[in-house]
Amino acid sequence: MTLGGGYLLPSREGHAIAAIGLGITLKADGASTHDAYSLFEYTVPAGVDGPPPHLHTREDESFICLAGRLDVRLGDEDFVLEHGDYLFLPRDVVHAFRNPYGEESRVISVVSPAGLEKYYQALADMPPGPKDISLMKKIMAEFGIELQLPPEVG
Repeated sequence: MTLGGGYLLPSREGHAIAAIGLGITLKADGASTHDAYSLFEYTVPAGVDGPPPHLHTREDESFICLAGRLDVRLGDEDFVLEHGDYLFLPRDVVHAFRNPYGEESRVISVVSPAGLEKYYQALADMPPGPKDISLMKKIMAEFGIELQLPPEVG
């Protein structure tokens, strides 16, 4: 439904992007916000980890928890987001999130400036089957995202 140039999307509706093992629903992209921001609804199933530790060099993120709980590591701090909680994740700070709980988590993520939707789509467009980590790292680099895995203990 359009509202004088705007639009309404009910909960869980929008453009689904099958990437990174989560439910990612694109609600607003750069084309609809004059590249100001992108807005996503993430569904994180019970017991599922989000992406490994990483940082964004181009955009800031914000998380608002709609349902369930989500553990977020931001820099050297750990947070548990619960219904209604807001967390700002600035660019150039390593972060990761996971849902170790027994119920689904749902989070709204505002990403500014826009463009992360193109990254998710590039990941979704990868060939099916086991993921080629070197191709994933190349895609990440193209979008200014850096994987920050801990050093291997050996």
